Amino acid sequence: MNKKWIKVTGLAFAAWYIITRPHGAADLVSNAMGGLGHAAESMSTFVSAIP
Repeated sequence: MNKKWIKVTGLAFAAWYIITRPHGAADLVSNAMGGLGHAAESMSTFVSAIP
């Protein structure tokens, strides 16, 4: 039951953040995607370097 409330609270906070600060939310998503892209690039480099 607690997991349900944590999920609902998290979704409500995300919706509130998107509604009240759309530019901040867009920047957050952009930074997260950039970080994932860099992580994928690093993993690719690592795998390519394995003999």
